Amino acid sequence: MVERGELADISGHAGTAEPPAGSTAGERDAPAVVRNDPPAVTVFICTTCRSPGEGASPVDGAALADAVAAAPLPDGVVVKGVRCLANCKRALSAAMVRRDGWTYVFGDLSADAAPDLIAGAALLASSGDGLMPWRGRPDSLKRGMVARIPPLSLPEEP
Repeated sequence: MVERGELADISGHAGTAEPPAGSTAGERDAPAVVRNDPPAVTVFICTTCRSPGEGASPVDGAALADAVAAAPLPDGVVVKGVRCLANCKRALSAAMVRRDGWTYVFGDLSADAAPDLIAGAALLASSGDGLMPWRGRPDSLKRGMVARIPPLSLPEEP
């Protein structure tokens, strides 16, 4: 299955780490908290999507996910294949989740949309306000946008 990058454990459970050499007995006995921040952007690609039309391969989504995962990715971007995004009428589908930002769901993607997804992830990762800018967004991500979902930390609007 496609997986590039490593999603961090953000459950809040503390792990333990080996104490540094030269620490005192009390320091060695205390558990160290290990916490990794999640990536700036995670791209989820439906691996069970099939391109529209008769004779389409049931692995078009998996091929798209493989192509994105095999390409050079911008810093802070990871790719995960998922079994279903429940957007079957607009397959091929992908979602981009920005840490502390907006989530985007895309459909009607082509099997060769890997460069568009990478470009969109780079735009989202580098955005100052957590929104993917319209300017510079690949056409397939403009036409194929299904939903934009606000972050849980969305400030109140005046």
